[in-house]
Amino acid sequence: MGEQQDHAPEGHEHGYIGHKEDLLKRLRRAEGQVRGVHRMVEEDKYCIDILTQVSAATKALERVALSLLDDHLRHCVASAAEEGGEVAQEKLREATQAISRFVG
Repeated sequence: MGEQQDHAPEGHEHGYIGHKEDLLKRLRRAEGQVRGVHRMVEEDKYCIDILTQVSAATKALERVALSLLDDHLRHCVASAAEEGGEVAQEKLREATQAISRFVG
């Protein structure tokens, strides 16, 4: 992945802040599942069992991504839409790009 940038304006509160602990819990679960996949490969486990774990880890990350996308649309994009102008257009472009990366 490339260098990550924070595109939020100074002092902006992110939409996920109200359920950050839930997101962190989901991420820890996904991290544990990925470690489990690694261990299963090291231990020469059955491929279908490994694929089942990969699927579980993928779903866990997808749930995190969908939650963040929902937060972004409800909070950041909605706020920008109220402001209008170029700020709104930029937030809509960001959301469209994020959706494209997620489904593409």
